[in-house]
Amino acid sequence: MVTEGQVITCKAAVAWEPNKPLVIEDVQVAPPQAGEVRVKILYTALCHTDAYTWSGKDPEGLFPCILGHEAAGIVESVGEGVTEVKPGDHVIPCYQAECRECKFCKSGKTNLCGKVRAATGVGVMMNDRKSRFSVNGKPIYHFMGTSTFSQYTVVHDVSVAKIDPNAPLEKVCLLGCGVPTGLGAVWNTAKVEPGSTVAIFGLGSVGLAVAEGAKAAGASRIIGLDIDSKKFDIAKNFGVTEFINPKDHEKPIQQVIVDTTDGGVDYSFECIGNVSVMRAALECCHKGWGTSVIVGVAASGQEISTRPFQLVTGRVWKGTAFGGFKSRSQVPWLVDKYMKKEIKVDEYITHNLTLKEINEAFHLMHEGGCLRVVLNAHE
Repeated sequence: MVTEGQVITCKAAVAWEPNKPLVIEDVQVAPPQAGEVRVKILYTALCHTDAYTWSGKDPEGLFPCILGHEAAGIVESVGEGVTEVKPGDHVIPCYQAECRECKFCKSGKTNLCGKVRAATGVGVMMNDRKSRFSVNGKPIYHFMGTSTFSQYTVVHDVSVAKIDPNAPLEKVCLLGCGVPTGLGAVWNTAKVEPGSTVAIFGLGSVGLAVAEGAKAAGASRIIGLDIDSKKFDIAKNFGVTEFINPKDHEKPIQQVIVDTTDGGVDYSFECIGNVSVMRAALECCHKGWGTSVIVGVAASGQEISTRPFQLVTGRVWKGTAFGGFKSRSQVPWLVDKYMKKEIKVDEYITHNLTLKEINEAFHLMHEGGCLRVVLNAHE
């Protein structure tokens, strides 16, 4: 069936309003315009960022929309001027674009890209400031420039990474968000050295990816912290060497860590998005050189605080987005590392469901035993 240049009607999970169950709808997906790519999404995973926007707490959240940003698929068609991908290519949509032309991309200092952010931040495409999704003529907003909870989506060409066609899409879809975020926080943002001591706050998928990255970097102690002790057994498989449950201690958790590490850790990572935990993560770092990386995204309007003396005496506070990886250049490299069995991916997937079961999947995601749920978009 030739679909190029035609409107495609397919199934998608639409968030009509905050906090209401997603509805599987027949959605019309317009053909890609200049600089755009239409992708057949085969597998998509759930991330807490999707849940955060769906909850209505995200000030950038727009409704109705199609959520989803961690996925893999095959290019169905491309718009005018698209040269880097072609129909049939296997791809991972990337919410963190990489145009290679803007001030950010050319700086050599960041993986952030400014080219399409003005459009993706308001749920539309750059070309005409409109959506490519509609239900019976009613426009549906895009989300994070990806909208992967749909059997077909349209993305900007600067937001899609071409990958090895032999890579299993039901696994490597995870390389669109959580796993690279954790690995890159260690390798790119903190640059953890061999022999370092590390503390990780929050042992969900991202925290476990931090542990894996720290182990690969040669860290000597990797301390995992979580209020759910059931997570500790799983975390050992990702490199965590010791565990602390803050509920087991009366002292502030930063003091507990300082006491057990001879003055604090070399590196800490906050993978929750809780501003009081961010403070603890900074203050558990060693005086003179300790670095704390904020990985978790706090709710809108939240502010971080500490005494300036913490920074004056040599601690460094950093943040990271997508682990500092340049999406189009480095996601294919991460896929290759997975294919060579140099990084874990399969081990993060605890549940496999279908797009039709997406509401059930979100319930699972909030339970302690779940890391990543992968949905088959076409079953």
